[in-house]
Amino acid sequence: MSSPSLHSSDKEKGTEIQNEYVGKALDAPYLSPVEEKKLMRKIDYKASLRDPWTFPGGLEDLWAPPRPPGGCLALPWQAGRMLTFPFAAARLDGLEKDLHLKGNHQIALVVFFVGYVSTEIPGNILLKKMRPSRFIPAIMISWGIVMTLMGTCSNFAGLVAARFFLGLTESVLFPGICFYLVSWYKRNESNLRIAIFFSSATLSGAFGGLLAYGLSKMAGVGGKGGWAWIFIIEGLLTFIVGCISPWMIEDFPEEAKFLTPAEREHVVRRLKEDTGAAGTFKMKYVMDAFKDWKTYIFALIYIGVAEPLYALSLFSPTIISELGTFSRAQSQLLSTPPYALAFFITLATAIYSDRIQRRGIFNIFWMTVVIIGYGILLGIKTQKHPGVAYFAVFLCVCGVAPCIANTIVWTGNNFSGVLKRGTSMGVMFAVGNSGGIVSSLVYRTQDKPRYILGHAVGLGFAGMCVLLSIFMMVYFQRENARRDAKYGKVPDFVLGANGEELTAVADDPEIRRRFGLDNMTDEQIEGLGDKNPLFRFWQ
Repeated sequence: MSSPSLHSSDKEKGTEIQNEYVGKALDAPYLSPVEEKKLMRKIDYKASLRDPWTFPGGLEDLWAPPRPPGGCLALPWQAGRMLTFPFAAARLDGLEKDLHLKGNHQIALVVFFVGYVSTEIPGNILLKKMRPSRFIPAIMISWGIVMTLMGTCSNFAGLVAARFFLGLTESVLFPGICFYLVSWYKRNESNLRIAIFFSSATLSGAFGGLLAYGLSKMAGVGGKGGWAWIFIIEGLLTFIVGCISPWMIEDFPEEAKFLTPAEREHVVRRLKEDTGAAGTFKMKYVMDAFKDWKTYIFALIYIGVAEPLYALSLFSPTIISELGTFSRAQSQLLSTPPYALAFFITLATAIYSDRIQRRGIFNIFWMTVVIIGYGILLGIKTQKHPGVAYFAVFLCVCGVAPCIANTIVWTGNNFSGVLKRGTSMGVMFAVGNSGGIVSSLVYRTQDKPRYILGHAVGLGFAGMCVLLSIFMMVYFQRENARRDAKYGKVPDFVLGANGEELTAVADDPEIRRRFGLDNMTDEQIEGLGDKNPLFRFWQ
């Protein structure tokens, strides 16, 4: 495979591949259920997950014991998510003292998210024109370089500049992974895969604390502080992962060398059948997303989760250090267990949520746990009750972690059509990740050791998430009931419920008549998106 540099030919190649999805006929060879299950296991292993919490029978076989995490996209994703942890660790290991930061470290935190948010929607557009095996490694190499250079900063201005460019380079990682998964899986198959990546992110948070603890012992080597080596080593690790990623990441199904010709045709056909995997670009679908009020409600739900998430990832070592007479090393180590537990909670929540096909109830439950955690931190004198305060940190971390993936897949479930869904999720990411700006500003040095303002703001955002999740659950329940009352239940043999396949409609005049689609062309039916009478929302 060639180097991960980006060329105009990659754009053309990516566009060609996506257009081929649209033009493929539906007469590709069908596989038996056993053969298809084997194919999905093969794709899970080779194309997307390559062992990070995949299952012996594929991800559909959820009763079997999981295997340990491994490579492919999980490794780049875990490396990327570890980048939110080093700054929190570096603050405890002499960063503020060496660079003479006097309460202005918040600016360095804020500019990261300014860069992060400003490129997410443009990044989504660019990702659709690039090959994953080129684009994802390229951005990893870029931020690995920036991260390494952060370790050479000698003043505040250099730190701010490095943080801004780190945000620019990192922002397109997760949209890239989402785009990659959509290129391989139907919508009802991609949800758990996305959740798995987020569960690996919480594990990265745990490992990041341990790694930062070890690297801090290098203080004095080469005349640099421990904080500098945290940035340099973790940046170099990211750079190395980026360099080897082109040989780990497959591109699109059309050119997958690990599939047989029959398997490639089958994958293309099943993606064609799924309304979220095919279709031409029309600005109407983009504008539909901006006009849909649900886009903005989900964006508010997401920021309700993201603000506490960023606050905890950025400040949990600092918060823990203020609970008692903990050393810097002890604070780093104590920040690890909450994220380790959150890893298992995130994975379990994703599996059970898919099994019962419910999303909102998990947001409500886990964000209520977050509210309880913040309530404890606000209601006690943390230095007098460090054990209770540490338990509250556990509640906050373990409560917020599963809700990130849950909110993303909940949003994806309830917008039909790849362009509308992609645009709505782009808005959600841009608004939600601005929560990092808020969290960077409300945890002020003058508020330690209790950080009343920061905890109160986190509690408020968590409360907003709970209330809006309740609202959307009730709305979706009533809208589904209204459609059932008007048109009747969606037959089991019509795979249009919950936004899945709608191709059965084209072959059944009675279904078209019953659901008011008999005078519409296939293109017009596809254009209805989630307004299609066959579509049912996930609550």
